[in-house]
Amino acid sequence: MNELRTLDPFAMDPFEDAFRNFMRPWRLEVPEAAPRIKIDVTEQDGSYAVKAEIPGVKKEDIDVRVDGNVVTISAEVKAEKEEKDNGRMLRQERQYGYASRSFTLACAVDEAKTDASYKDGILELKLPKKASAAAKRLSIH
Repeated sequence: MNELRTLDPFAMDPFEDAFRNFMRPWRLEVPEAAPRIKIDVTEQDGSYAVKAEIPGVKKEDIDVRVDGNVVTISAEVKAEKEEKDNGRMLRQERQYGYASRSFTLACAVDEAKTDASYKDGILELKLPKKASAAAKRLSIH
């Protein structure tokens, strides 16, 4: 059944309706400057586990550095060169460039026991915590 509505001409604001479309935020599709590395960090009893999402990168192009409790993951996504002409490009969303991500952990990492593996675009790091020296109590003379 239809609903009957009354129209109040004084309730309408002609300026609001006229400029409503001009005040809407514009949505621009601007690609990011470089690909992003997304990470998950979990902590177990004696180690950290890091999963980093780096799709489209060869493992030779990934660099992982550990300095104390700072971990840096960097990768370079290289553009593929196509020799044959497949027509004109209509839309390109794949990103190319250099990406780097650094983060700080609560405890220092034992660099000698670290392990890294890369499969299906996921980099997995096992970072064991460095054995901390027990706090030394000073005797006061």
